[in-house]
Amino acid sequence: MFSRIALTAFAAYAVRAQQIGTYTAEVHPSLTWQTCTAVGSCTTTTGSIVLDSNWRWTHEVSGYTNCYTGNTWDATLCPDDVTCATNCALDGADYSSTYGVTTSGDSLRIDFVTESTQKNVGARLYLMASDTEYETFNLLNKEFTFDVNVANLPCGLNGALYMSAMPADGGVSTQSNNKAGAQYGTGYCDSQCPRDLKFIGGEANVVGWVPSSNNANTGVGGHGACCAEMDIWEANSISTAYTPHSCDTASLTVCDGDACGGTYSTNRYAGTCDPDGCDFNSYRLGNTSFYGPGMTVNTNDVFTVVTQFLTTTGTASGTMNQIKRFYVQNGKVIPNSASDITGITGNSITETFCAATKSVFDNTDSWDTHGGFTSMTTAMKDGMVLVMSLWDDYYANMLWLDSDYPTTGSASTPGIARGTCATSSGVPASVEVSAASAYVVYSNIKVGAINSTYSAS
Repeated sequence: MFSRIALTAFAAYAVRAQQIGTYTAEVHPSLTWQTCTAVGSCTTTTGSIVLDSNWRWTHEVSGYTNCYTGNTWDATLCPDDVTCATNCALDGADYSSTYGVTTSGDSLRIDFVTESTQKNVGARLYLMASDTEYETFNLLNKEFTFDVNVANLPCGLNGALYMSAMPADGGVSTQSNNKAGAQYGTGYCDSQCPRDLKFIGGEANVVGWVPSSNNANTGVGGHGACCAEMDIWEANSISTAYTPHSCDTASLTVCDGDACGGTYSTNRYAGTCDPDGCDFNSYRLGNTSFYGPGMTVNTNDVFTVVTQFLTTTGTASGTMNQIKRFYVQNGKVIPNSASDITGITGNSITETFCAATKSVFDNTDSWDTHGGFTSMTTAMKDGMVLVMSLWDDYYANMLWLDSDYPTTGSASTPGIARGTCATSSGVPASVEVSAASAYVVYSNIKVGAINSTYSAS
């Protein structure tokens, strides 16, 4: 993902933690998913989803005064990180009316723009195992499958389903005063080491906070939250990519300022995580007719995405060494497209594939620098949290996913062209108007043994 505290480092920041508000009851919408041992042999789990804390109303503990309004912190309630976390509470969410999030059985729909008392754009949600803990997954020698509807996602939007190595309890166990935790969507981290989070490591992110110049609701603070990330799915109706991102320390680690690296810092490669990842985008790899409206994978209709995480030993105790992708649509299994770029071969992510793409596309090889498949194996063994989201991109207009990027490069240069969207597309101020009714639907989530979660007629 373009835009993102060993626990020991994390604990060092945990003097205080965010509190719980009581004005809106927090009721997690239910969502079912399945675990499979063989085709047709699956058990259903009734879980739920929770909204990320960054979207929530943040107010004084015993009153209605906002701790955060627009993209600015209240100077009285939040003179510093620790005091702010003590004074301020995260409140419950009205999922449907305020955030455009609805569930039905095994299906989750996220609306792009929702207008209620105020405008909401997108959402980030986590799968819950209980009301106080996220569901965690170890996908080594397993496959992860889901159905998706991206027909209503135009250029500039990203319906992303991915895994984050964030703590299962949202950080509560390492922060004695953290009352919110996973129940209120705390603890997020990813490979961009995001600095736009309002709370990190149990403290507010007030010190050094700079309001965004192009977004009335966000800013960048003095701290970031780093961890390994597996982007199983980033897509709109035009382009898609799947991408592992390694980190020196797979689990949640707090970073400071521009040393975080990633999208939010002056030096993208300064941090302990891999911000670029080893991505597989069919269009970028030369197959321009594989994915899109009316193409081999027809984004006008719902389809199934299957991702297999293979290991060196063919068991869960091995090291991840291949991430394989294919699709099922209208009863037909569709193998992933193969690279059409000279010097890059294959239709899955392997170490050979990653080395070739870094060489041919002339990228900084931060994937291997920060641990590559070894890092991802550690993250999976520790358990990763499922994230489902819909967002637009105030940093690069999503051009890295669906257009020519960087825009200073030539589309004829290998690696620059990533989709058919114009380089002028994806500007959030425009898409939030023209595509206000956009939405994504994730459904029929299954996890299981290799070749157990899908069937074809």
